[in-house]
Amino acid sequence: MVNYSQSFEIPTAERDQMVEITDQVRRAVDESGVRDGVVTVYVPHTTAGVTINENADPDVVHDMLAQLDQMVPWRQPFYRHSEGNSASHVKASMMGSSATILIKDGRLVLGTWQGVWFCEFDGPRTRSVHVAVMG
Repeated sequence: MVNYSQSFEIPTAERDQMVEITDQVRRAVDESGVRDGVVTVYVPHTTAGVTINENADPDVVHDMLAQLDQMVPWRQPFYRHSEGNSASHVKASMMGSSATILIKDGRLVLGTWQGVWFCEFDGPRTRSVHVAVMG
């Protein structure tokens, strides 16, 4: 069994932003030498997340962020969290803090239009992403 891990940082420029990290995850898999296994992408932040979704049409990211803003507005009279960023915590929980992707023949098992996205909900900041490859 091969175990390999690495971390990298993602700088964000907006309060809500999605950054595609598929290439960084692919590089980690390549560097690991794992041919068949799994890779886990983990974001250790309470106001950021990770998801897998379409990476071909940038309007998908726009629409996702717009819908999240509609469902979870930045300001609500019932929010009690003193830092004032309750919406970012809710959105991060909706996305989740990790994604697991299969590896077959040294390649990520993703659909034709799928990519891995880091999701920022309390930026701009510099965030950490951890990748663990097991095979």
